[in-house]
Amino acid sequence: MAIIAAALAVLPPMAEALDESFVIGLFTRIFIFALAAVSLDLILGFGGMVSFGHSAYFGAGAYVVAILSFHGAGGDAPAWPLSLPWLESGLAAWTLAVAAAALLALLIGAVSLRTSGMYFIMITLAFAQMLYYFFVSLEVYGGDDGLSIAQRNSLPGLDLENEAAFYYVCLLILAVCLVLGRRLVHSRFGMVLQGCKENEERMLALGFPTYRYKLTAFVLAGAAAGLAGALMANYMAFVDPALMHWTVSGEIMVMVILGGMGTLAGPVIGAVVLLLLEEILSAYMEHWMIILGPVLVLVVLFARRGIWGWFREGNPDG
Repeated sequence: MAIIAAALAVLPPMAEALDESFVIGLFTRIFIFALAAVSLDLILGFGGMVSFGHSAYFGAGAYVVAILSFHGAGGDAPAWPLSLPWLESGLAAWTLAVAAAALLALLIGAVSLRTSGMYFIMITLAFAQMLYYFFVSLEVYGGDDGLSIAQRNSLPGLDLENEAAFYYVCLLILAVCLVLGRRLVHSRFGMVLQGCKENEERMLALGFPTYRYKLTAFVLAGAAAGLAGALMANYMAFVDPALMHWTVSGEIMVMVILGGMGTLAGPVIGAVVLLLLEEILSAYMEHWMIILGPVLVLVVLFARRGIWGWFREGNPDG
């Protein structure tokens, strides 16, 4: 792990020295999707909640940043209080993005968690698609064409327009979330959540309010996905309703399954492998999914616990 951390720390200056600056942007995107994948794994891998609506919180966080930027730049529609200057700060905009995504997850989770199994999957998918079509119809914020962002949010003492600075911010946020995630899943809360996945009826018999535990996890996962969405909006300098489409939920879920569910390192590895394969294969062929598809099938068949699970099985001391 120390070697990986050191390599990631020196990647931006090395990439600039080798005139391969695009690598900085590629890994920044990987960090953002890794954060989204880790947030989904909290409810999928540790809680057993198969949500196909995770893109709703990802997109909501992105739109909060874009809408604040739109009004801050003097866009149409009633601007106050969305045009207040301090909302251009990343500390304010990202906090609001997290809060909006968490509130959305609370509302959706309160309804969705009344169901289970296939019904839960379909209702989370339905909510995400409803939000997708809502933003498609919202012409004031670009509708289907999306919304451009004039400049990235600001942070004290940092120029986030600098790709290397933004890279380090995304890396730091991912690292902090992984540390917090580790503490969470090994806490009493995390143990109860995993117990709900294994045998919810037994947890109820032991006196645990499982609905409350699962809803709390659902809200935390939504909040983290909203933060990833806020970072993605800054990364792309553009948002559109496609960020909320079910295919984005599917892509994030593939990262979790590919890397290994029920682990913290797994979703990060899944994001790295999937996005690097996408980048490499798309450079050589138009229909790169023809190659990527069988690779994913082989991983699922021969590494049922994902890449990280396969690695740990082969290296029990690693």
